Amino acid sequence: MSDSMYQRIVVKLGTSVLTGGTPRLDQPHMVELARQCAALHERGREIIVCTSGAIAAGRERLGFPDVPATVTNKQLFAAVGQSRLMLVWERLFEIYGLHVGQMLLTRADVESRRRFLNARDTLLALLQSRIVPIINENDAVATEEIKVGDNDNLSALVTILASANLLLLLTDQPGLFTADPRLDPQAALIPEVNDIDAAVRALAGGSRSGLGVGGMATKLQAADVARRAGADVVIAAGRAPDVISRIATGEPVGTRFPALETPLESRKRWILAGPMPAGFILIDAGAAQALREKGRSLLPAGIVAVEGNFERGDTITILSADRAPLARGIVRYASQDVAQIAGCHSDQIPDRLSYTYGPVVVHRNDLILL
Repeated sequence: MSDSMYQRIVVKLGTSVLTGGTPRLDQPHMVELARQCAALHERGREIIVCTSGAIAAGRERLGFPDVPATVTNKQLFAAVGQSRLMLVWERLFEIYGLHVGQMLLTRADVESRRRFLNARDTLLALLQSRIVPIINENDAVATEEIKVGDNDNLSALVTILASANLLLLLTDQPGLFTADPRLDPQAALIPEVNDIDAAVRALAGGSRSGLGVGGMATKLQAADVARRAGADVVIAAGRAPDVISRIATGEPVGTRFPALETPLESRKRWILAGPMPAGFILIDAGAAQALREKGRSLLPAGIVAVEGNFERGDTITILSADRAPLARGIVRYASQDVAQIAGCHSDQIPDRLSYTYGPVVVHRNDLILL
């Protein structure tokens, strides 16, 4: 992809990149990252930084107290560390004459369409004013239910919010390898991945970095989501020389996951980014074929079973007969209604329910194939 194609870039910085594997923020390296972002900004690019490191910064600020690793203590560290982290970024970007703006997000901020659009408007307003948005998960208040849980997946949500065309996942590894390079001297870097399948996922293994929560597996999840929204994704070493500038100009560094050809329109991006599915609808082979090959809506006739409790307007996952996730979409009937009309013809809906929201359970405009 040519230099000019990457106009809006999300740079995700893992804890290991910001600390260099030590327990402290490595400010000399952070200034180097800020310099690279500023150089792109100077050339008219729009840069969004997804930063980790709040908990590490809080621990450091409090002199590494020896306390149990409870959720509350982590949130305490995050509360102390987040302002510290922002202060450092503000000071470093100021060297290059740039303002930064903080946005703290949780999954709850993209759950409802209204809040999703609200977060998007804030982000776009910062970019229009040539301010660098610095985004982190709101760890001090996030509970398990509303956490995105790791900044890899958070950065994918930000890529969707911003309609960015490049997501850089910077880590302590040079990219995705054919085997674990720490164990296998024959392991080779994979320069490009076009299909994130089971074999590729198997290469990711578990998280090994110790300091952060995102291993290679979460990076693949994030890459998968961002590609569907039309962004190229690159996983690369955050300490490689000039890594941000080189990737932004199209140089082959790390492992690249090219965007899928047809990015989703705005509403479908929200379905992908937004709520965790509230339930499941199991469909038969005929309905699966109609969705996959003919681009049809989901009608009650093809529904075999319903799982979970959901309301009209919730996001659900549609499973094929072998329980493989086939699609995700916004459902037009509540779960108990879907159970009552499952298998019936659309014109029988009013008889079975004594009312109708139309012939379709999930409309194709509210549906994305997975």
